[in-house]
Amino acid sequence: MSDPVRVDPMVAKIEANPKYHELRRKRNTFGWTMTALMMIVYYGYIALIAFNKPFLAQPIGAGVTSLGIPIGLGVIVFTIVITGIYVRRANGEYDRLTTEILKEASK
Repeated sequence: MSDPVRVDPMVAKIEANPKYHELRRKRNTFGWTMTALMMIVYYGYIALIAFNKPFLAQPIGAGVTSLGIPIGLGVIVFTIVITGIYVRRANGEYDRLTTEILKEASK
């Protein structure tokens, strides 16, 4: 019979900490929310391309630029913005919680 897997005592302390469960819940909820927003924006743009080309082909003003160009740039800017929001939250709230969890587990 093989030895049961030994769990590191530090890992056991971390997993027993309610702040660890709070961190996981917050991070997962926020991550999935941001993922859903990105999917809606990206696939919404792709759906416009697939199903409503005339809308995107409308010229802006008297130039040759169509409405699809600024909307496409908007998708790119949106991606950068939500990445910045996630990084800011991860470097703030999530890092703070991680530090607290590690301090409590090392006692």
